[in-house]
Amino acid sequence: MAKVNIRNEIRFILNDRDVVLSSVAPDATLLDWLRLDRSLRGTKEGCAEGDCGACTVLVGKLSAGGLVYESVNACIRFLGSLDGTHVVTVEHLRSEPGKLHPVQQAMVDFHGSQCGFCTPGFVMSLYGLWMKSPDPSNAAIEKALQGNLCRCTGYEAIMRAAHAISSYGKATKDPLAAERKAIAARLEAMHDGARVEIGTGKARLMVPANVDDFSAMLDKEPGATIVAGATDVGLWVTKHMRDISPVIFIGNLDGLCTISEDNGVISIGAGVTYTEAFSMLSKRIPALGPLFDRIGGEQVRNMGTIGGNIANGSPIGDTPPPLIALGARLTLRKGKTRRTIPLETFFIAYGKQDRQPGEFVEAVHVPVPAKDTKFAVYKVTKRRDEDITAALGAFFLALAKDGTVADIRIAYGGMAATPKRAAAVEKALLGKPWTEEMVETAMAEYARDFTPLTDMRASAEYRALAAKNLLLRFFVETTGTRAPFQVSRHEAA
Repeated sequence: MAKVNIRNEIRFILNDRDVVLSSVAPDATLLDWLRLDRSLRGTKEGCAEGDCGACTVLVGKLSAGGLVYESVNACIRFLGSLDGTHVVTVEHLRSEPGKLHPVQQAMVDFHGSQCGFCTPGFVMSLYGLWMKSPDPSNAAIEKALQGNLCRCTGYEAIMRAAHAISSYGKATKDPLAAERKAIAARLEAMHDGARVEIGTGKARLMVPANVDDFSAMLDKEPGATIVAGATDVGLWVTKHMRDISPVIFIGNLDGLCTISEDNGVISIGAGVTYTEAFSMLSKRIPALGPLFDRIGGEQVRNMGTIGGNIANGSPIGDTPPPLIALGARLTLRKGKTRRTIPLETFFIAYGKQDRQPGEFVEAVHVPVPAKDTKFAVYKVTKRRDEDITAALGAFFLALAKDGTVADIRIAYGGMAATPKRAAAVEKALLGKPWTEEMVETAMAEYARDFTPLTDMRASAEYRALAAKNLLLRFFVETTGTRAPFQVSRHEAA
């Protein structure tokens, strides 16, 4: 690998000013820095875990499509991940002298603010949406605001304000739009191809120059915490007070942020966010679109990565079960050596994955289902949006010409210590007629596959029953028939 230059500072733009920081703690959050160091207190702390949206800011980053602005949660966004970006806070919104910004004026006139605590976050989410879609649909507004919680107004007033923004001004005339070329040029100048290293000893943060540099760094320091989107690691710091040093930030690595399709297989770099993957995946594998829309809020989807969701090995991660059901394969890299394995074999036990010291997830490869196959994924949560999974089932089915099951893969999250296939249920269905009778017979095999736990999200009984009913739902949807869903005694009463 060619020698890389080392820089001992991070550089980014905050609103209209260049920022250079040579002293940054590995676990320093953008929210704390904005409020405590820069006295920009419009960005609020509500939940400190990426749920409420009171801390929403926009972060602009250079991509193949130019300069892209996305809403993010400042409470779990680490300062060290901002190298080469443009951070925009509510204080930067401006209009003609003496006038409020169109988003702010709409919120005032349509009574979208009551106590006001959450208002700056709503304003920033609506600002990001307005710049991309000046005349948004109800669905687009609701999607943009999934990650913003308000306990006063009830959202109807905010929805009306969102529809009215363009009556106060044009998005193309907004200062952020007018300055886009100039900001992009300033960011380009910051991208010098250098590695960033700040701190000494264990208390260090590093930003690799490229993927090869990252691989070499991790090979030498396998105990470092890898941070891509920080939607999980952020909570290690803000909620669990964990020491994550030293840290390697990889969210900016172009070599991990590509998504492409070749011969019916979609290859997704480990740094691709849910938002970046949505367009291709929802088009090529439509069942993944509704699932992705329910992963966190817009801010979380803008930060979180599919590779990170796989690498952390959580039993309730949303993407591993459907990817396993689709027959996905995983590429792991250590130094210059790569190996590709079936995704399902990556998960060994709770908190344990098939990953050697210094090895990292580089990409996941997802086969696109053939047109004559069936694929579906169902997520069960306490509330529909922005909630963590209680149980998630993914189903792939291929039928023979005689109506028997030629191939079936069933994978669940929330049912075991890892994302796991229902092997006994699959065996009971394979080669059998795809009928209600056979499906109900196969349900008895769930007891062999899973022994779910009771926790704050669901009881073991509920999870076991939900898993069976999801299979029955899949049968109903693939055959167009009606079938009675099983209920527990408590529900029947």
